[in-house]
Amino acid sequence: MSKSHSQIDPRGPRFGAAITSVLVLITFFLALDASTSALAFSLFAYVWVAFLWGVLFGNAKHPYGWLFRKFVRPRLQAAKELEDSRPPRFAQLVGLFVASVGFALAFAGVESGIAIAAAAVFMASFLNSAFNYCLGCQMYLGLRRIGIIRG
Repeated sequence: MSKSHSQIDPRGPRFGAAITSVLVLITFFLALDASTSALAFSLFAYVWVAFLWGVLFGNAKHPYGWLFRKFVRPRLQAAKELEDSRPPRFAQLVGLFVASVGFALAFAGVESGIAIAAAAVFMASFLNSAFNYCLGCQMYLGLRRIGIIRG
């Protein structure tokens, strides 16, 4: 018997990815200058917390999900189809991992650690927001296909 999983409007995670894209692009440029690196670190810490929130509570309970439901979705037509919430939640885990690597690099003395991680997160979040291509979701599906993730 198949276990039921929550379904979400796929435009919600894309909206969140757009916000993340803007935040990490700003972080990237701030991280390039030593005089603004502390601000970059703080902004990237916010992004890290946002990823953690998504991992722990899912996209439907994420603050960006709330913004989408409250201000964006009422202005759109109903979603033509819903998607499984698990791949986008896994994508949040991937983002959390990449952001954590950036902090680990920074703590290890790599001056550009935050910038490198912010650039990687930007590429993934921009692909999702602009082209509806979620790298973390594709990783989830691939890992599920080869049996590492069951569901």
